[in-house]
Amino acid sequence: MLGMFGQYATLMLLGFYPSGNAYDKGVALTVLYLGIAMLGGMLVAGGAAVGIERVAYRPLRRRGAPSLVFLITAIGMSFIIQEFVHFVLPKLTGGTLGGVNAQQPIRLVQPEVQFTIGGAPVTNITLVIILSALVLALATDMFINRTKFGRGIRAVAQDPVTATLMGVSRERVIMLTFLIGGILAGAAALLYTLRVPNGIIYSGGFILGIKAFCAAVLGGIGNLRGALLGGLLLGVMENYGQVVFGTEWRDVVAFALLIIVLMFRPTGILGESLGRARA
Repeated sequence: MLGMFGQYATLMLLGFYPSGNAYDKGVALTVLYLGIAMLGGMLVAGGAAVGIERVAYRPLRRRGAPSLVFLITAIGMSFIIQEFVHFVLPKLTGGTLGGVNAQQPIRLVQPEVQFTIGGAPVTNITLVIILSALVLALATDMFINRTKFGRGIRAVAQDPVTATLMGVSRERVIMLTFLIGGILAGAAALLYTLRVPNGIIYSGGFILGIKAFCAAVLGGIGNLRGALLGGLLLGVMENYGQVVFGTEWRDVVAFALLIIVLMFRPTGILGESLGRARA
């Protein structure tokens, strides 16, 4: 949600304002402006993630708080951020950003059907989202599995005490992990608003956060590729469910799928790797 507001504010700083029609700047300039907007969203979301880690989570770790406390803290912080954008941000920006209503969309890309698959239209926005998501997923996977910092992240996830004894800075790794999560959230924010231009609202990240958590649990907590698989499976089943049962049943199908998978595979679809590493 903060990423969405960050990229929206970046576009306004670039001179774009809400309009009923899409801006026609040509392909090259449109890609450039979208890239700058994505960087703005990544900066805001990444900075917020690091700030939340330092303010809310680090004190809990120092006190040896149990895992449940971190989950409760995450829920509390989500409401704090929402209400900040809901009540405080409009006063700081003179009513330009935030508030109870969704932001008027700034459209840089007009959806255009490129081809159809089985009668289903595939637009240029869909292609951009798919390609961007694949690039981000591949880059993150390579970072986690093939870099020094990535090894540190995996080491702390598997056994933080041993990782510290081996010279890995636990606090630095955790902060870096929060930063990466915020950056990816900021990038996803632009892709989401390309698809849902009216989705920039103070409560716009709540249900998305729940779905992201469900995707991670489905794929297996601690497994990056599992989260990607879980998200894909969740999206496919949501859309299939709303076709079969109706639009209002979409979320019901998603959470029912989560319960069914956990009944038969509590660790998630690909959730064995972290458990084996700890063993």
